[in-house]
Amino acid sequence: MTATYALKRLGMALPTLLLVAIAVFALLRLVPGDPAQLMLGDAADAAQLEALRESMGLSHSLPVQFARWLGAALQGDLGRSLANEQAVLPLIVERFQVTASIVLLAVALAAVIAVPLGTIAAWKQNSGLDLAVVGGATLLLSIPSFWLGLLMLLFFGLKLGWVPVVGYVGFGEDPWQALLYIALPVVTLTLIETGVLTRMARSAAIDVLRLEYVAHARSKGLRESTVLRRHVLPNAFAPTLTLLGIVLGNLLGGIAVIETVFTIPGLGRLMVDGIYARDYPVVQGTMLFVAAIYVLVNLLVDLLYPFFDPRVAAE
Repeated sequence: MTATYALKRLGMALPTLLLVAIAVFALLRLVPGDPAQLMLGDAADAAQLEALRESMGLSHSLPVQFARWLGAALQGDLGRSLANEQAVLPLIVERFQVTASIVLLAVALAAVIAVPLGTIAAWKQNSGLDLAVVGGATLLLSIPSFWLGLLMLLFFGLKLGWVPVVGYVGFGEDPWQALLYIALPVVTLTLIETGVLTRMARSAAIDVLRLEYVAHARSKGLRESTVLRRHVLPNAFAPTLTLLGIVLGNLLGGIAVIETVFTIPGLGRLMVDGIYARDYPVVQGTMLFVAAIYVLVNLLVDLLYPFFDPRVAAE
């Protein structure tokens, strides 16, 4: 990977982050009604409303509000929660650690299962094994994550009693208990994302298996396992890597349903609770953080892409 390629991708990410900040700022301003009134409720008096508007900068014009908010955000200041008076950024980082531990483990397990499985299915295209893999992946894609999570809770938690069904324990307190509490969310996400990644890995491997260098490798007398390991799998992984980045970004920002089902105090749950509590700074800060993480994850995927596809680096 050349420095020019990295700088080009970074240069594309910065305007994207600016557009994301504008979108987050504008989205909450489009909510009907006075934000201060919505947060304090109908029982608030005029003095309280004015004090809140002033503290949030709502008394200024929109460009001034955005400039102040963006300037503070760049310095790590996303405001303070109205519900508990905590600084928003440390609160987000604390919750993000919980979400990341679940999502990263689930995506890693899904990739380890899906990429080899999809490659083997492509190698045995139109066979019984291929049909079984495609059918299983399609079934997993069709199952809503919250429904699968509830089934997991009912069977493994309530019926068998193997894992706890309510609560969360951090890894710093008790690593073994922490694994038990996140086991079902991780398994649920792994199964769902395995379906998505398996189909992509199979499709990419089918395209690679049709290329001339694969036929040349076979004509040299290489075993099929060697052809798959050395020539098919590495070259078919690049498109799957792109999907991995999308899946990872989506899960880091959209895991609220799973966290609600399993009562996990993660980032998605923080946003949902902030919406219910009308905690304007928390909602705005969480939305910005999630969007920024999504952009940065895809930037990282772009930077890793040349290692799996030399043609990108050559261009």
